[in-house]
Amino acid sequence: MQSRNPMIADIVKLVNGAAGTFAGMSREARESARERVREAMGGVDFVSREEFDAVKAMAAKAREENEKLAAQIAALEAKLKA
Repeated sequence: MQSRNPMIADIVKLVNGAAGTFAGMSREARESARERVREAMGGVDFVSREEFDAVKAMAAKAREENEKLAAQIAALEAKLKA
């Protein structure tokens, strides 16, 4: 049911306009904050999960090889002492 009172219609238009303006301001503030975070994080280097996993696997393999070599060195030193 619509009101025939022009004053109420003007108030409704004003409230609707204000709600639209606040929604726009909120959207703009959110986008501005995202852009600032992107700029701030621009100088930071991140690696992908795949790169991280590849380096982790390489480190595990190197650790295993290091342990093998340490065992070989210990065996050779034992032979020299004998």
